[in-house]
Amino acid sequence: MTLQIAYFAWVRERMGVADETVDLPAGVTNVSSLVAWLAARDARGQVAFAEPQRIRAAIDGVMMGLDAPLAGAREVALFPPVTGG
Repeated sequence: MTLQIAYFAWVRERMGVADETVDLPAGVTNVSSLVAWLAARDARGQVAFAEPQRIRAAIDGVMMGLDAPLAGAREVALFPPVTGG
């Protein structure tokens, strides 16, 4: 499955790119497994996703939990918690 991933705020800074297109391995089926795969892929991902519980996600523009399935998704946005002010 090919997926567009967009990174925001400090996640983007740590990944070193704003977005990328990836071909997911068969075992990556939800947001949590995507984050784990990105963390294991290289040193940048390891730093960006060292605390996966802090990551928020939107699938095709809709906020989702880390257990949300990726089936049929075109884009996943990954970002830290958003605060107001």
